[in-house]
Amino acid sequence: MKIDCLILGDFQTNCYVLRRDEAARDCLIIDPGLQGHRLMDFLAASGLEPAAVILTHGHIDHIAGVNLLRRRHPGIRVCIHPDDANMLVEPTANLSLLTGRPFTDRPADVLLEGDSDVEFAGVRLRVLHTPGHTPGGICLYSRENGVVFTDDTLFADSIGRTDFPGGDARELLEAIAESLLTLPGETVVYPGHGPQTTVANERDHNPFLVL
Repeated sequence: MKIDCLILGDFQTNCYVLRRDEAARDCLIIDPGLQGHRLMDFLAASGLEPAAVILTHGHIDHIAGVNLLRRRHPGIRVCIHPDDANMLVEPTANLSLLTGRPFTDRPADVLLEGDSDVEFAGVRLRVLHTPGHTPGGICLYSRENGVVFTDDTLFADSIGRTDFPGGDARELLEAIAESLLTLPGETVVYPGHGPQTTVANERDHNPFLVL
């Protein structure tokens, strides 16, 4: 798997562009960020055509780029967990009212359930439902490639916030323990913000998880 990371928008959201290999021209996007023009420039310069975009949760700093993606690439499939699906169409739920620019878009094309596999552009990922930051937060795992995209659930030496509407600290910690810390220690963690890490490092050193 070829992984490119772009840091997008005022909230420094990690957007991931995935391809089955270096030669592939079709791709899968994870979280297009708040401002999508840099992503559009990258796709055009690289000659890439996105087949789908997966939204790991519905907060505005992860979903706003969907508008531009849909305009530039009309065939793209937009995917989100059912429990966060309302955030695409409700500016209160996606927190965009806090930015002073209410955001809405069309409903998702695909609703992703936890403990299921999804495949776009030759990239196959396991959907892990990890509520706590939001009710429909998901992480995306590739056992074959030894990587997991952890949304705003798990960061390097930190965990996601639970003080937004729908957040739940107990759910978040349970989801991390059950769905992420049980992965092989060498699994590379690609979070929604900040640098990459590994499952072993977070299991052993994350101050929010180490007793």
